[in-house]
Amino acid sequence: MLSPYLFLYSDASFEQCVLPVMTYGSETWSLIMGLIRRLRVTQRAMERAMLGVSLRDQIRNKEIRRRTRVTDIAQRVAKLKWQWAGHIARRIDGRWGLKVLEWQPRTGKRSVGRPPTRWTDDIRRVAGSRWRKAALDRALWNSLQKTYVQQWTTVG
Repeated sequence: MLSPYLFLYSDASFEQCVLPVMTYGSETWSLIMGLIRRLRVTQRAMERAMLGVSLRDQIRNKEIRRRTRVTDIAQRVAKLKWQWAGHIARRIDGRWGLKVLEWQPRTGKRSVGRPPTRWTDDIRRVAGSRWRKAALDRALWNSLQKTYVQQWTTVG
């Protein structure tokens, strides 16, 4: 039997150390369902290890999350990306961030086949094609954040 003090220490260290490492640079990722699923599987495995339970114990994921009280990694990644998108859209200093988002190939043509998911695709689904204009209104942008995070909460 594991010590309850070990669990309390693990809970805090997971939020303060492990989650930031797992989500480092996530603001720049193109979020796809496969990536979210892999992150969640990894997080669940770590939570099970924190509690000292295995898959054979047949404890539901909701129960494990209730016991650990850890933030869902999909919510965290989505929130970080949404905040970064707003930050980039509000910049007026001419730095590279916005220029990279608007980049087009010189020839105007892209490779044949299905286009990969772009960084802005899921943001446009929530905020519309004029998402950069929406980001200028912080109140609107923050209200749209809940919708954006919610869409990744239901995946996986």
